[in-house]
Amino acid sequence: MSGNDGAAMNYFVIADNRKCIGCYACVAACTETHRQAGLQAYPRLYVTHTPSGTMPIQCRHCEDAMCALVCPVKAITHEHNSIQINESLCIGCKMCALACPFGNILPGGTPVPGLELNVGNYAFMNTPFQPDPMFLRELSYQEQLSLLKWSVGQKTVAVKCDLCYFRFEGPACVNACPHKALFLVNDDFTAIEFDLLEKIKKVAVVTIEEL
Repeated sequence: MSGNDGAAMNYFVIADNRKCIGCYACVAACTETHRQAGLQAYPRLYVTHTPSGTMPIQCRHCEDAMCALVCPVKAITHEHNSIQINESLCIGCKMCALACPFGNILPGGTPVPGLELNVGNYAFMNTPFQPDPMFLRELSYQEQLSLLKWSVGQKTVAVKCDLCYFRFEGPACVNACPHKALFLVNDDFTAIEFDLLEKIKKVAVVTIEEL
């Protein structure tokens, strides 16, 4: 699959909002998979709710990614048909989050042991500190990810979809979705699936009145 200039197109995950039921299985799978891989235990996608439907959104892995262009330490690079963040190099300046036109890069960071734990910091871990339903924990999580949020002694790093590059099976969210609403757009995509993609774009339009 190639872009308009003949170059290979970046891969990305997209959701069919006609199938998504907002169960948050993708969010849980993403968080747990990255935790097991030794990366920040935060989801790389988040579920949106509009009058037109419900669907998760995540990094679009732009060919000319603005996040990579503005990163002062070159922690964001173009690798294997995707845009990747090196958490060990990230200094948490949040420039990439400001530059992303889709708002799909959010700050995350493990709280410092011994300091007071803010409700929501571990909202997506195996043993959450509150028994609230997932949608309420999602709201708490969004508050924690404000670009202005900070905690004493906590290093903040950029968090975004990395297509689960460390998994042979591919993105965990795609495998976890019970209604097959998520799928990976890659070289195996067919003409029929591209037609489906165009239909999804038409259904997923959000008007100003809905925001």
